[in-house]
Amino acid sequence: MDLKETRLDSAVVYDGSFMQVRKDHARLPDGQVHTREYIVHPGAVAVLALLDNGSLVMERQYRYAPQQEFMEIPAGKIDHNEDILITAQRELLEETGYVAREWTHLTTTWPCIGYSDERIEYFLARGLSHQGSQLDDGEFLEVFELPLSEAITWVKEGKISDSKTIVGLFWLEKVLDGWPV
Repeated sequence: MDLKETRLDSAVVYDGSFMQVRKDHARLPDGQVHTREYIVHPGAVAVLALLDNGSLVMERQYRYAPQQEFMEIPAGKIDHNEDILITAQRELLEETGYVAREWTHLTTTWPCIGYSDERIEYFLARGLSHQGSQLDDGEFLEVFELPLSEAITWVKEGKISDSKTIVGLFWLEKVLDGWPV
C-alpha cells in the first residue's frame, strides 16, 4: 500500500528568525485533499558529554514555552548549512565550556513528526577538558555533573522529563552496555 501524501501547494503562515510555520494542501493515498500545518525547523544536535569520572555534563535551564525549568543534556539548533559535528562541538563549548577529543554520532531522531520536520542528531563526546563557557546572548543555564545511574533514576522520578534528554540517556545506557554504534 502506498502511504505517500503529495504536496499540492504550500504557503508560509509565519516566518520567524529560525523556524517557519507552513500550511499545505496534500493529496492523500485515497485521492482526498487535506490541509497539513507544520513547523519547518533547521534541526538540532544533542550531546551526551561523558566525563572521565563517568558522570555526564548536564544543564538546568528555564524553558519559556512550558514555563518551567528542565534538566537537559547540552543541545542546540543547526545553523544554515552547518555540519552537524561542528554544531555539536560549538554547542558543547558555548553552553558548558567543554571541548572533547572523541566524537561519535549515535543516532538521528524525529521528536515531533506530527507537526514538525525537526530532527535531532545525537553525539557522544568523550575526552572532555574545560575551556570556559561562551553562552549566547540571552541564554542562562546552570551546568552540573550527574552520574548516568542517577540520571536514569531522575527519569523514573520525573525530575528529567525532556524527551531529547530521555532518548539520549537511554541511548547512552545501551552504548555503554555494548550496543554497537
